[in-house]
Amino acid sequence: MAAAPGVPAVTLTGEIDATNSPMLASTLASCRQGTYIVVDTGELTFIDVSGLRVLVMPALPPSQRWIRLHNVTPYQRRLLRMMGWFYQPAVHHVPL
Repeated sequence: MAAAPGVPAVTLTGEIDATNSPMLASTLASCRQGTYIVVDTGELTFIDVSGLRVLVMPALPPSQRWIRLHNVTPYQRRLLRMMGWFYQPAVHHVPL
């Protein structure tokens, strides 16, 4: 996965649940070098609410969340919407 130069990128595979989400949170925090990291979730086969909570950081306002999700599957997107945690920043178009 390509990220902007100098921006850490992580690809998650397998399953994330209550048994490994605390370790995921710690690992992602240790990868953070700047304002955000990019996390590719396209290869996850399962994620529960505890895993979503790690990735979405719902307790923080959107402007303070330092994880940017990439390759979110339709299933993951549906779960995020059901939880009320789906956030997509507005796209600002610059006139040419």
